[in-house]
Amino acid sequence: MPLLDHTIVHSKDRFASARFLAALLDAPEPKAYGPFAALKMDNGVTLDYAEHVAGDREFVPTHYAFLVTEEEFDGILARIQERELPYWADPMHSRPQEINHRDGGRGVYVDDPDGHAMEFLTRTYSEELLNSL
Repeated sequence: MPLLDHTIVHSKDRFASARFLAALLDAPEPKAYGPFAALKMDNGVTLDYAEHVAGDREFVPTHYAFLVTEEEFDGILARIQERELPYWADPMHSRPQEINHRDGGRGVYVDDPDGHAMEFLTRTYSEELLNSL
C-alpha cells in the first residue's frame, strides 16, 4: 500500500503556522523548502505549509490528526494549557477545556492560527467507534 509522503497545509503565514504546530509537538524548527515551511514528522511525512496567495479563493480550514504516545500527549496537553489555548474534546467544539477518552485512549482538539483543527490522539479509532459516530 502507498504511504503518504507529504501534504500541503494552506496558511496565512507559513512559518507562524508551522512553528505553532512544531511548538506543540516539541519538534524541530520548520525548514524553508522552496515556497514552503516544511515540518517533518517522525514517520517521515512532511507537512509543507504554503502561504495562501492573495486574490485566490479563500482556503477552507481542515482537520489534521496526529497519533501520539501517552507521554507525548501529556506534553502536548501541558503545552496547550501553558499557552492558555482553547481546546476541546470534540471536533464540533461543544466540550471546551476537556479531553476525550475514545476507545480507551485520550484525544484533544486545538485550532491553529489559520483555523485548522489539530487533533492529538493516543489510540486510532476502532471500526466500532467509527460506525457509532
